[in-house]
Amino acid sequence: MSQSPARLCAAALLLLPSRTCPGAEGALSPLRKKRRSALRGCLWQNLRGCAGDGLTAAGPGRAVCSMGSSTSRLYSALAKTLGSSGSAVPQQCLEQPCQEQLEPIDPKELLEECQEVLQGRPARFHRDFVTLKNCFSSNRHHPIRVMQWNILAQALGEGKDNFIKCPMEALKWEERKYLILEEILTYQPDVLCLQEVDHYWDTFQPMLSRLGYQCTFLPKPWSPCLEVECNNGPDGCALFFLQDRFQLVSSSKLRLTARTLQTNQVAIAETLQCRETGRLICVVVTHLKARTGWERFRSAQGSDLLRNLQDITEGAKIPLIICGDFNAEPTEDVYKHFASSSLNLNSAYKVLSVDGQSEPPYTTWNIRPSGESCHTLDYIWYSQHALNVNAALDLLTEEQIGPNRLPSFNYPSDHMSLVCDFSFSEDPDRLL
Repeated sequence: MSQSPARLCAAALLLLPSRTCPGAEGALSPLRKKRRSALRGCLWQNLRGCAGDGLTAAGPGRAVCSMGSSTSRLYSALAKTLGSSGSAVPQQCLEQPCQEQLEPIDPKELLEECQEVLQGRPARFHRDFVTLKNCFSSNRHHPIRVMQWNILAQALGEGKDNFIKCPMEALKWEERKYLILEEILTYQPDVLCLQEVDHYWDTFQPMLSRLGYQCTFLPKPWSPCLEVECNNGPDGCALFFLQDRFQLVSSSKLRLTARTLQTNQVAIAETLQCRETGRLICVVVTHLKARTGWERFRSAQGSDLLRNLQDITEGAKIPLIICGDFNAEPTEDVYKHFASSSLNLNSAYKVLSVDGQSEPPYTTWNIRPSGESCHTLDYIWYSQHALNVNAALDLLTEEQIGPNRLPSFNYPSDHMSLVCDFSFSEDPDRLL
């Protein structure tokens, strides 16, 4: 007889040392205590999601973010997804999800629900696509739409990041998740690259898999989210692609190094075959070390990633798209390494500039206790010998962002999403 997911969740919790077990706490180092606490919180969250029995707290002192009303399509979809797997919901803490065929969700209906839930919020910003005049109209294949976005980890947004001009109410996950989903559903990317994902297992994987995406997640080895009370587990990078457009050829999960030191930053690189053209493309998502003073560290991480990609793409024989929050301005060495790499990369968002050679003035804009921060840190790099940029989504204006900056009631992250349409070049070797 199969057991219910709730029973399995409870069983999984029993695998952890009891808080009242004599000597159990004293035998653990402070670091292991933190990790064990985070794991217990992770399992409690899943117990709440699987049980669906009115529990109001995920264990002692752990509040749970509901997924919406029990009558909503989003809530029902997630409840059915979490309840459909009879095997351990602790999969949230594993690297490999159980790939299971689930009933698809109509993206239009889900977008409508997001908009209904967000009716009480200010109108969202309108952004236009800028189409390049020299894009190849003769290309008869559908463009590949790629979306890059640091969505702001929930634990950091409500905890460590301290956006002093953003009301806490605007950061509550109960509505902020709808803003994130609305942005994704509005632009309907074929490939989606996200950073600071700490609600992968309970939101993004179940929802996007049912929208037709294949999903991959790689958490940071030690996430700062775990230092926040009532966290939802570690944050990391996630890569999604539409299965009706691409077939997975290979997948690599990378822990970046700085010289010989293994670091806390990661990358996912997946080689995909386009079903329409039969051509290969390697898509990468990464998130480099943050903060001023770590420029040389980021440079070393970037060099390590480039070396790995040199091998994965067989020396640029496979075209590349690299999405990420590099935490680096264009003046930093890591940016220059990518711009001058033998992989022949170019930054897609330069197409928005008048001369086609300059990055946008900002991709993130926030206010913390240390002051106002306005920087260009996010990029979509691409193989310019094999791919063309057909269009790019314009960025928010200063007037749209407003004096309190990001995040806000209008926008869920302090980073803006970048969206580009690419096409394969008819002459892929022209610049090699």
